Amino acid sequence: MLSRTADHLFWMARYMERAENTARMLDVNYQTSLLPQSADRAEQGWLGMLGISELTGAYELRHGKIDPRHVMDFMVRDETHPSSIVSCLRAARENARAVRGTITTELWETTNQTWLEFNRMLRQVGFERDPSAFFEWVKFRSHLSRGVTVGTMLQDESLHFIRIGTFLERADNTARLLDVKFHALNGDYFGHEQPDDAPEIDFYHWSAILRSVSGFEIYRKVYRNVIVPEKVAELLILRPDMPRSLASCMNGVVDNLSLVANAQSADTQRRAGRLKSDLQFGRIDEILATGIHAYLTHFLDRVNDIGAGISRDFLVSA
Repeated sequence: MLSRTADHLFWMARYMERAENTARMLDVNYQTSLLPQSADRAEQGWLGMLGISELTGAYELRHGKIDPRHVMDFMVRDETHPSSIVSCLRAARENARAVRGTITTELWETTNQTWLEFNRMLRQVGFERDPSAFFEWVKFRSHLSRGVTVGTMLQDESLHFIRIGTFLERADNTARLLDVKFHALNGDYFGHEQPDDAPEIDFYHWSAILRSVSGFEIYRKVYRNVIVPEKVAELLILRPDMPRSLASCMNGVVDNLSLVANAQSADTQRRAGRLKSDLQFGRIDEILATGIHAYLTHFLDRVNDIGAGISRDFLVSA
């Protein structure tokens, strides 16, 4: 396969997944902002949302003071940065158009229709009227795109590069969400005495975070007890049967990398396999003992390194 084609397929998938993850993070922030809490805590939640995508400085240059509506508008319709939903959906469509002859007609029509319908909804003020419904729509269109991809494409290198992009982007976003939310909700006080009202206050926030990764019902099924930060971390980091966990994502990356391996990709495969093994045999008590922020920061560095290796080995033309 031409590296140019592989590059378009890889980034088409990453941008569609990034649009969904941005919608998920915005929705959880919007839902938690409606809960009883101090103004400072609410503002920290929106700052954390910007921090996940490393956009705090860009936002402050354009809008200054943190305002929920401005943050959502910035992350949905602002075309000046690549993490907004409008930028992601446009980039996904443009990459799909560039490889129109490689993907199926159904996948192209799904991607193109998502872009057209998204712009129509923005013009009709659907986003401002009901943000949660709008974010659910973005998530649904991403789900539809993945379903059409797996259900209509030949299981060859094209599909494998799409899947690599999806899993790599999902791993990055899950780690960022966990890192910021654990910090914002005092997730690093494991083993320390908590305020008397902490369980009641945090239950709704942890529930919202689990729902943001479609993990609330899975948590109840797996653990069958009250929501505690340690178990949330274990579910979203180490459980390979949780679709959006770090372990599940890295399993997907490694499996698909092995199917497109070439003469120069051995080192990238080794790095991805080692990260997969660390997650497979890791223990949540060891992770929490060393500090979840340090662990997730190191994980993000390793994921970015793997992404750079994939670009070097497969995607960049000589």
